[in-house]
Amino acid sequence: MAYNNRNTLLKMVRVQDIVLAEKKKGVTQIFIYEHIIKDMFLISYATFNRWLAYPAKAELKYGRKKEEREQLTFSFA
Repeated sequence: MAYNNRNTLLKMVRVQDIVLAEKKKGVTQIFIYEHIIKDMFLISYATFNRWLAYPAKAELKYGRKKEEREQLTFSFA
């Protein structure tokens, strides 16, 4: 069976939604991480920042781009 990262993408979307809701209240990202995300998702601060930068909603909706899915190959002429 092939690996499916749908659950990870759904967690990323949840974290992104929480951060957006809390940022509207005027809270900083480090505060959100330390008081909400760290205990709820058990991820590091580096992973938290990586998840915020990842386009998880678009990937869930449209999937990965074709060039991102294909494996690079060498052509020996």
